[in-house]
Amino acid sequence: MKINLFRLCSGLKVIGYFMILLVAAIISVSYYTVVVVTWAPKLLHGGVHSFLAFFIIVMFHILLVMLLWSYFMVVFKDPGSVPENWKPLIDEENLEAGSSLTLSENIEPKVFTSTQPSDGGERRPQVRYCSRCQNGKPPRCHHCSVCQRCVLKMDHHCVWVVNCVGARNYKFFLLFLLYTFLETTMDTLVLLPNFVDFFSDAKDHSESPGHLAVIFLTFVLNLAFALSLLCFVVMHGSLLSSNTTTVEQPINCYTDCFSAPFLARHPNYVYPNFLDTGKKPC
Repeated sequence: MKINLFRLCSGLKVIGYFMILLVAAIISVSYYTVVVVTWAPKLLHGGVHSFLAFFIIVMFHILLVMLLWSYFMVVFKDPGSVPENWKPLIDEENLEAGSSLTLSENIEPKVFTSTQPSDGGERRPQVRYCSRCQNGKPPRCHHCSVCQRCVLKMDHHCVWVVNCVGARNYKFFLLFLLYTFLETTMDTLVLLPNFVDFFSDAKDHSESPGHLAVIFLTFVLNLAFALSLLCFVVMHGSLLSSNTTTVEQPINCYTDCFSAPFLARHPNYVYPNFLDTGKKPC
């Protein structure tokens, strides 16, 4: 029995819906621990403690609102789809050369190939075709095996948002990473004194077991997410500075590391994009 890997990739959408519930659960637990259990009662103490508690609660809500706004924008924003029957604009040189192709005609798959001038000049960019979408593929467009469509300037498919990250929602994805990192880092810092007192409070039974358990769980979760998100923020910051997407990074690394000797012997050669065949795995 032959297994269709692309249908298995489509099943990742189901996992994504559980991820949304997991995000909601983590936010709820963090809100209960930081606001309700830890800092809201300190508002009644007066003095510096009340001012610090008020500041922490306000900052927590500001970051939470921004986090939720950017998250839902990533989830519901279209990452950028290729219009049906998309075709590249035909330059004036081809029209003057007597090409029979007009903008109103459908371009067949065989037309989506790279062209090499006969005079040995600069090679024109390759115009690609997706055999799965039966449509043309603009530059930096990739086919997502989970969403079953081509995405403009696709970065990756994120199971946490049940959506692709592409040209139109990449900004909100970066904001979501940044606000989540700031939120989890803040939660870790404000819960650190309670976590340090966790062991003595558990030994002396000065706190209820429920509060101790939720403080310990929230601190560990936020610390783990803050450390992992720090790596993602640094990685995407580096990709953004070099105008590179996640799916393009392996190809660029391969080209930079191994192509110099070959290009020295073949200066007009254009490397094929291995991710643009329309048949790549998820």
